[in-house]
Amino acid sequence: MATLRQVGPLTGSGSATTLRERLWNARWCYVFMLPSVVLGAMFTLYPMVSSWYISFTDWSGIESEKRFVGLDNYREVAGDDAFWSAFGRTFAFTAAAVPAMLILALLAAVVLNDASLRMRAVFRTMFFLPVVTTTAIVGVVMSLIMNPFDGPLNAALLNLGIIDQPVDFLGDPDLAMWSVAGVFVWKWMGMSMIYWLVALQTVPQELYEAARVDGANRWQTHRSITVPMITPFAVVIILITFVGALQTFPLVQAMTQGGPAFATELVELYIYRLAFAADYTPRLGYASAVAVFFGVTVLIFTLAQAWGVRRANAMQKDVKGGERR
Repeated sequence: MATLRQVGPLTGSGSATTLRERLWNARWCYVFMLPSVVLGAMFTLYPMVSSWYISFTDWSGIESEKRFVGLDNYREVAGDDAFWSAFGRTFAFTAAAVPAMLILALLAAVVLNDASLRMRAVFRTMFFLPVVTTTAIVGVVMSLIMNPFDGPLNAALLNLGIIDQPVDFLGDPDLAMWSVAGVFVWKWMGMSMIYWLVALQTVPQELYEAARVDGANRWQTHRSITVPMITPFAVVIILITFVGALQTFPLVQAMTQGGPAFATELVELYIYRLAFAADYTPRLGYASAVAVFFGVTVLIFTLAQAWGVRRANAMQKDVKGGERR
């Protein structure tokens, strides 16, 4: 008895069967992904959606009733001098911390990428250790180190003759922000260094060897080979570092609690003070509006920055292409 066999393209039913088979074959992948999806929805997606909803109410977080107020909270944010002061301090902090972190991390990565350097794995670990140290612990320890009365930093500077009296690094409104920014750069520089190392390790070693044969020194080699080769990675590294520099709450809260005289109160601490401070009635609805407003502003700024960097890179490639022709 002859056996019939279908010849030709699969029908819609056959495609559906193939899709079901693929899903069934990958069922354990979805099972193992399920906990991450559930936890992400619980602790990321749900709070974000709730924050959007609460931002349109005057809820204090205490009573059960949430009274809808429309855009009143957002109008108040637009005219809130305290918010805009915190906003300005946040971007001043970012403008100081991000370039310093990127430059120092790149220099460290270039040095630690040298295969001739002995114990470079040890040095890489030392640079990365602050990253895996709890931020709150770093903040408390650095506060003790910078203590003007018995802190080791002041003691060392006095013994070296650099200063003639103790400096209150965290108590002086003119120094507190820069002191916290310095600690932030030290804490997270190791992460940026890892990103730069990954970028540097994509550069073929043959290019460096050819440059040495041609008599190029280190500066010429890095300028002509390293910088052009890692520029595409720089876009991503800059954006990641910029967004990370906005997440400063644990460190600032541990070191200064936003003081002295609100000198280090960034937007995250301002939101915390509105929502959870004990000195007046919490305003969770207004705090949510501030958070949403700031988040959207940062998103727009980040997208504009990414577009600008990509545009500049595209123009640079066009110029180089024209020069070759």
